[in-house]
Amino acid sequence: MNDAMLKALTKARMQLGDWTERRSRDRGQTAVEYLGIIVVVVAIVVAITGTDIGKSIKDAITQKIADLTGGK
Repeated sequence: MNDAMLKALTKARMQLGDWTERRSRDRGQTAVEYLGIIVVVVAIVVAITGTDIGKSIKDAITQKIADLTGGK
């Protein structure tokens, strides 16, 4: 094996080690991000169901479905 190949392999191995170390530190971060998304979705659903906006959205969707299917 020549020096250039040995240097390239050594550099690749070091970068792989750095990548796996960063990946293991970020493992818990994903769970927190999913929890944040769930909290936002729940807040939106609660806001929609707690106001007249939810009824307006439901009525508009129902009307569009009726228009497409030829119903009332």
